[in-house]
Amino acid sequence: MPGYGGSKLLETTTFSGLADALLRLMDHLGLEKADIVGHSIGGMVAQEFIAAHPDRVRKLVLSATSPAFGSPDGDFQKKFVAARLGPLDAGKTMADVAKEVVPELIGDDADPDGVALARQCMSRVPNETYRATMQCLVTFDRRDTLKQIAVPTLMLAGEKDTNAPAPMMERMAARVPGARYVCLEGAGHLANMECPARFDAAVEEFLDLV
Repeated sequence: MPGYGGSKLLETTTFSGLADALLRLMDHLGLEKADIVGHSIGGMVAQEFIAAHPDRVRKLVLSATSPAFGSPDGDFQKKFVAARLGPLDAGKTMADVAKEVVPELIGDDADPDGVALARQCMSRVPNETYRATMQCLVTFDRRDTLKQIAVPTLMLAGEKDTNAPAPMMERMAARVPGARYVCLEGAGHLANMECPARFDAAVEEFLDLV
C-alpha cells in the first residue's frame, strides 16, 4: 500500500484513495482483471476496490478482516486510535510498538520465523504511515455492499484472532452470495505468517477449485 515498502504515502490516506492506488497499479501492470487477496486492512481495501471496480476483480479472498470498523467519532474508535498511537506520542519507536503489538496478534504454535518477520515488517513502517493508517482504519464501513459482491469469494479466518474474530467473519461470509468460509485452527490475526503453509493451501485450493 502507499506508504509501505518504501513507497510514497498518499497526501491524505482514505479507503477510496487506497482503492484508487490499487487501480493505478493494476493499470500499470496491464491487468484487466485479477484475483485479489486482502489481509486485515488490506481486506478492507479489497472490499472498497470491488465496490468501486467490480469488473476488475476475478476472485476475492478476504483474510482476517471485517466489513466495518465504525464511526471515527465513537468512543471505542477514539480509544483504539489513542491506544495505538499513544506509544509513538510517548516517544517510542515503531520497533518498540512491534515488540508490544505482534505478540498480541498471534495464536497457538506460530512459526517463529513468521513472527520474527511480522515484527521486522512492522518495525520498518514509517511513523507517519502508521499514524495515517490507524486514523483511516476507523472510518471503514462496507457492510451495505457485501451483498453486492458477485465474484467467487473466500473468507479466511483465524480461530484465535481477536481483531477479526472467526464468528464475525463467518457472519460476514453469510452476507456475500455464495461465499466460502474457512477457519484455520489455532491461528491468530497473522495466519499468513503464523502458519504460511496452511494459509497458502487454503487460498490455493479456493483458487484452483473455483
